[in-house]
Amino acid sequence: MNFSAKTIPFQLTGYFSRIITDYLNGNELLRQFYQHPVSFDGIEAAIREREQFATDRLLLSNSLKEQYKGLSIQEPVARSLERLSESNTFTITTAHQPAIFTGNLYFIYKILHVIKLAEMLNEKYQDKHFVPVFYMGSEDADLDELGNIYLDKEKLIWDTVQTGAVGRMHTEGLEKILYRIEGEFGGHSFGPELIQLLKDCYLNAENIQQATFKLLHHLFGSYGLIVLIPDNRVLKSVMRGVFKDDLTNHAPFKIISENIKLLSEHYSVQANPREINLFYLKDDIRERIDFIDGRFEVHHTNIHFSPEEMERELANFPERFSPNVILRGLYQETILPNIAFVGGGGETAYWLELKPLFRHYRVPYPVIILRNSFLLMKKSWRNKMEKAGLIPESLFKPEEVLVEDFVRQNSTHQLDLKKEMAEMKTFYSTVKDISGAIEKTLEQHVEKLEAQAMQKLEELEKKILRAEKKNHDELRRKIHEIKEALFPLGSLQERIENFIPWYADYGNDFIRLIYNHSLGLEQEFIIVEELS
Repeated sequence: MNFSAKTIPFQLTGYFSRIITDYLNGNELLRQFYQHPVSFDGIEAAIREREQFATDRLLLSNSLKEQYKGLSIQEPVARSLERLSESNTFTITTAHQPAIFTGNLYFIYKILHVIKLAEMLNEKYQDKHFVPVFYMGSEDADLDELGNIYLDKEKLIWDTVQTGAVGRMHTEGLEKILYRIEGEFGGHSFGPELIQLLKDCYLNAENIQQATFKLLHHLFGSYGLIVLIPDNRVLKSVMRGVFKDDLTNHAPFKIISENIKLLSEHYSVQANPREINLFYLKDDIRERIDFIDGRFEVHHTNIHFSPEEMERELANFPERFSPNVILRGLYQETILPNIAFVGGGGETAYWLELKPLFRHYRVPYPVIILRNSFLLMKKSWRNKMEKAGLIPESLFKPEEVLVEDFVRQNSTHQLDLKKEMAEMKTFYSTVKDISGAIEKTLEQHVEKLEAQAMQKLEELEKKILRAEKKNHDELRRKIHEIKEALFPLGSLQERIENFIPWYADYGNDFIRLIYNHSLGLEQEFIIVEELS
């Protein structure tokens, strides 16, 4: 494998919202909404705050060891598990739901980002240890989002009628997608290895969260990645106080609502709080909890509790309470000795809403880092791009702009009427002076004539450009083909494509490729090109 990489600012891609580009640029409007800058100074400040917080490391360590029981643990993971019980060990965390077969490429990118950052910090601060963590959002119930993958722009959907938390769903029915994957990629260089891995993980697992756990341990265990499944009675027991406060006093709702009011003066809001930010989680049920007419009701069910019954339920079964997006981060940061969270654009935006919640519950707020993004370009597409006269940085422009840029640069004809328009302005200025000297009101009449004439020239200029573009239909076709391949369905590659085709061709070297070119704190979009 011979690849090179270059970076460009995120804002130049046109695919990231204003709140994200402003955050990356350190816009003063956002400064009150986060605690630490994305820098080594910010990391050091986060460490100091975390050192003052009493993380229950023994509880975390014992819970993780129980989770890993029965699995053949890779040595770097065993080392990470041991270190988590030490007071000078901190975590670098990312989170995602257990999308089948990892879902989109960015699932892989965000994991490798925390791995790379942890390694960088281990090298810089040798008196401390940093462990990369994947926090699995296995309680998410959005099967429409998590139960499909795209292969060659075709959406493959898991055919199941199961409900509730996706992580708890059994894997029956996924064999149909696996057979399709095998038929398409079994003949690739690493296809058989990949198919066997997916079968071992998904067809020999109790449920989706266990299948995802096994797959991630296989792919990233050699890097020391810890996979945490927070759907856990013992871990949730530390959140009883917060959960009770949410159920009875609605404190998170009040706190976040006030902060969102300030944030929404300048930006669109990513996530809105509810009066109760908990779901009831039991068996195949994950439904929101409402307080109606003096009792707690579980939406879409016949389950209800009086206030006294709900208090007993929380005391006896904390595992039955599942935090929504507003409380999930607080849960994560309470149980982990975390100093930095790596998330996508949407995640970064909603974390900017949460700082007062952390302050209220006296939990350290981490450094918020936008995850790495990549555009991967195989040699065949790189060659086609060069023949079309394109450079990687230009690919983020719309097709029509790319065609127009090429035509303007390479046409042998005059395509603009700037000189003629300037002469026209001079002409009408002279006419205006002549007529105005006789009758002042004639100046307005001349100005209208000038506006009409200039409008017609502008329209003619557009027609000239359109006519010249038609002479380059072959170029238009090539640019469309390139854009369709590298920006499938009009989106960023990482938001549609899956890791399967890449792993089938390159094997574990694909993981190493992304790892090698992953950034830590630099916050730039990465373009990776195959050279040979």
